[in-house]
Amino acid sequence: MADTHRTIGSLSVHPLALGGNVFGWTADEKQSFAVLDAYAEAGGNFLDTADVYSAWVPGNQGGESETVIGDWMAARGNRDAVVVATKVGHGVPEHRGLKPAVIKADVEASLRRLRTDRIDLYYTHVDDESVPVEDIITTLDALVKEGKVREIAASNITAERLRASLAFSEASGLAKYVAIQPHYNLVSRDTYEGDLAAAAAEHGLAAVPYFALASGFLTGKYRPGATVDSARASGAGKHLESERGVRVLAALDEVAAARGAEVATVALAWLAAQPTVATPLASARTVDQLPALLAVADLKLTDTELTKLTAASA
Repeated sequence: MADTHRTIGSLSVHPLALGGNVFGWTADEKQSFAVLDAYAEAGGNFLDTADVYSAWVPGNQGGESETVIGDWMAARGNRDAVVVATKVGHGVPEHRGLKPAVIKADVEASLRRLRTDRIDLYYTHVDDESVPVEDIITTLDALVKEGKVREIAASNITAERLRASLAFSEASGLAKYVAIQPHYNLVSRDTYEGDLAAAAAEHGLAAVPYFALASGFLTGKYRPGATVDSARASGAGKHLESERGVRVLAALDEVAAARGAEVATVALAWLAAQPTVATPLASARTVDQLPALLAVADLKLTDTELTKLTAASA
């Protein structure tokens, strides 16, 4: 592999973060274990999940993805080789928000499902502006001091609240966010670029963008007249209706053809080259979907290629 691992706080992670949202949803345990095995065999070590995955499925309670990952790590005996990220605050109603009591209860539930004694990277999944940042950070800091969490991070947060959180951490000498997980990709740039990315850059935070492939649109499988068997097809297909989506696909096709790469790999490589981005986050429902994602570690786009893609996505 041409690329080295990335650093997020004290953590060393693979250039592709593997999303666990599909585990226990569109991938059953057998499929999930196969994907996890293939990812690990390829050198992958960075798994991303959340306590709410996959509560949206009828009959599920949330935590199904954590359970699959926990069972897999237990079966393979590889906990120390894996960097596990999970999230709190976006669960079913009684587990929603970031009040200290919710965080304290939910971290214990995540640890049980993951069958581990620590979470490597713990995100606030969605900011809760009804709770002062001081209370959130103090609660998370206690988890770090107890050894239940190694590093803390934030997702779906405003630049203002992020800066306030970081300022409090620094002033108080408490645990500080080391990463941010924003919605960011070639067809959704204003969800991160600007004040939020600037705040991350100012404080040295690593970005791990979600929807890195725009729910599958940036894999190139969504074309006019094409039918795609995916639970996310309606969301991904909408990008075909925009001029930008069509422009981006054309630019991706051109770069992919010139480099002998998959469209998805090129889209992830553009993201990986953006300021603050440590590793894009993408999920695979089947083992066959993995190679194009993992190849991001070996594809470094030229300045000309990056400029072409950036211009197409404007």
